[in-house]
Amino acid sequence: MENKPVLKLARVQDMDLANKTVLVRVDYNVPLKEGVIKDDSRIRGTMKTVKYLLEKNCKVVLIAHLGRPKGKVDPKYTLEPLIGRVSELMGAKTHFGKDCAGPEAEKAVAGAKNGEIVLLENLRYHPEEEKNDEAFASQLAKLGEVFVQEAFGALHRAHASTSAITKFLPGCIGFLVQKELEFLDKAMQNPARPFLAIIGGSKVSDKIQVLYSLLEKTDSLIIGGAMAYTFLAAQSTNIGNSLFEEDKIEEAKKIILKAHEKNVELLLPADHRVVDAIENTSSVETTSSMAIPDGKIGIDIGPRTEAAFAEKIKTAKTIFWNGPVGIFETPEYSHGSVSIAEAVAQATAKGSISIIGGGDTVSALKTAKVDKSAVSHCSTGGGASLEFIEGKQLPGLIALSK
Repeated sequence: MENKPVLKLARVQDMDLANKTVLVRVDYNVPLKEGVIKDDSRIRGTMKTVKYLLEKNCKVVLIAHLGRPKGKVDPKYTLEPLIGRVSELMGAKTHFGKDCAGPEAEKAVAGAKNGEIVLLENLRYHPEEEKNDEAFASQLAKLGEVFVQEAFGALHRAHASTSAITKFLPGCIGFLVQKELEFLDKAMQNPARPFLAIIGGSKVSDKIQVLYSLLEKTDSLIIGGAMAYTFLAAQSTNIGNSLFEEDKIEEAKKIILKAHEKNVELLLPADHRVVDAIENTSSVETTSSMAIPDGKIGIDIGPRTEAAFAEKIKTAKTIFWNGPVGIFETPEYSHGSVSIAEAVAQATAKGSISIIGGGDTVSALKTAKVDKSAVSHCSTGGGASLEFIEGKQLPGLIALSK
């Protein structure tokens, strides 16, 4: 994989920001249930930057998206329920703007004092946001004197608030984005070895380029989740009625061959937990081998595989994990993902560097009752971290470096 050109990015601590109105793009796409925040880690992730700005007596204007309202106002996706939590975590009075651009937004910003925060309404209520519209970006830019990019999870999208806005304001990256880049860059450019990657999830198609990229870097690669059934099918192993991608079997064969050529150990499940039907949780059985009997559906790795994967994790010095290895949201099907989470935490406690990428993987940690502090780094952006590992330049960073 060719090396990416080094981007020149200003950091928040290098900017003269005292007493200024600072526009900060954050990723507050948090899970909400009936207006209650179920996980505030994305808000917590921005605390260092927001508090730093407040100490500089800045007026801090936060812009964010939530969900997919498809360019229309939808009360289900309002950011207003976040106000109390933002105020509490940041220790500052927080105002809410009923729009993120135009008169309502300008009024909300004008009504706040330095040392206070303004959280503006969902960017994606405007179709122009996802179209990377320059006129919309210039409206956003009117709300601050400096732009700080703190939404790592949105950097792989060229949207108005991540890309076009950089044409209208001097910009820099916040502490969260700095930390993400530092961990991912170090893991990819100069990992402590042995370097192990664990890739799960359901689709090979989403992760083909990532797998090729990892084969250039890792010593071992574990493939789990429904992705594994496509790889098993590529080796003519019976997979019963398990989910797989028939059109990706040739690609899986190429990846297996490439691993062999590169001398990368490629590990697939040696046994499975299977059911008659996904909704029938009482029908769980364990297979005696890699093959899945006709009529059965693979839903998780089996106990022998758990033990083998855990052993491999314990010997690794750098671990990158993206994607659960079973339908972990169902307790009966979560054994494999829980086992991996526990093994990663144990390896980290003994000095290994562990990087967890993506919301589902972080949720799997939670299911395993493994605290995020038990791993070295939880990436706030699954898609962005995968694209970074693929060797792609992230549009939000390219725009800032210009």
